[in-house]
Amino acid sequence: MGKCVEDFKDAQGCRELVSYKLKKEIVLLQRLQHPNVIKLKGHCAGDAEGRGGEGGRVTVILEQGNPLQMIQLLQSPWEDRFRVCLDLVRLLHFLSQSPLGSVALLDFQPRQFVTVSGELKLTDLDDASAEETSCRTDADCTLQFPHRNFTLPCSAQGVCEGLSEKRNIYNAYRYFFTYLLPHQAPPGLTHLVDHIMNSTGELKADINQTLEAFENILLLYKSGLHLDNVPPSIIRDYTVMRGMGTSGNVEYRCWPSYSQQGCVLSVHSVKEAAYICNSHSQCNSFTLTGQKTWTGRLLASFRSSFSHLVPDGTSEVYVKKTKAPDTKEQTRQS
Repeated sequence: MGKCVEDFKDAQGCRELVSYKLKKEIVLLQRLQHPNVIKLKGHCAGDAEGRGGEGGRVTVILEQGNPLQMIQLLQSPWEDRFRVCLDLVRLLHFLSQSPLGSVALLDFQPRQFVTVSGELKLTDLDDASAEETSCRTDADCTLQFPHRNFTLPCSAQGVCEGLSEKRNIYNAYRYFFTYLLPHQAPPGLTHLVDHIMNSTGELKADINQTLEAFENILLLYKSGLHLDNVPPSIIRDYTVMRGMGTSGNVEYRCWPSYSQQGCVLSVHSVKEAAYICNSHSQCNSFTLTGQKTWTGRLLASFRSSFSHLVPDGTSEVYVKKTKAPDTKEQTRQS
């Protein structure tokens, strides 16, 4: 409002413009109900004479969310970054076949989104458009981005096929996937992540194929099927103490961790936790507490050492077995 008045010096006109945009957003929020769209809790709109609201003022009450902080998200575990991207793809899949038709997000920026209990939600719909682009030839169906252009087919009905859908996919790629998906992806899933990056960055896949690829990664990640190359025998290297916790811990840091004070990572099973501990030179033990992430994976705390065990009915402590000295080395020393 302030920027509008500053630019056009017309307070009443700017008030009407803002009122129109809010009323449009109310209608869109009522029609586009989805888990990844912010919930409309209520609204109040009056007329110019003040009936029903002060001076025609429009008030909208939305579900409360936290602004999406990309810098903070970049420092989060891969699992949380993947969740944001998955939620976004589920949203775009809905928008591609919404009750209003295929909807394009014309102002596609991270600032248009919030998180509610870790779930991504679109909160700004005033620049959403379900308008189809008319065309005569394929040249009329060009998507222009700062570093790439794409030409889509002009249908026999004289509209650009899939223009809104492809616009959304590429914006998701350049604003979200590029920064959040590849880094620190689990080794068993990197080839699938690379495929998504290639197919969305080149617009080779539609939203149905993109959603299927994301859901496949989620299935593999939750089930632990991507860990087939980790031998079950790896847990024989550890002694387990159930119903116990640790005290006097000597922590070390790893990145990205669920704790800034130590190394806390999500694991599918004891087998994966043992594999991670073996890959960290500082790790000599880890604890599983039963705490879980949004995927149902367990949180494991890794440490260098601890002073003593304490009773804890919810925890299991796994300690690396001490290897016996080499007998040949003992003989040589004696």
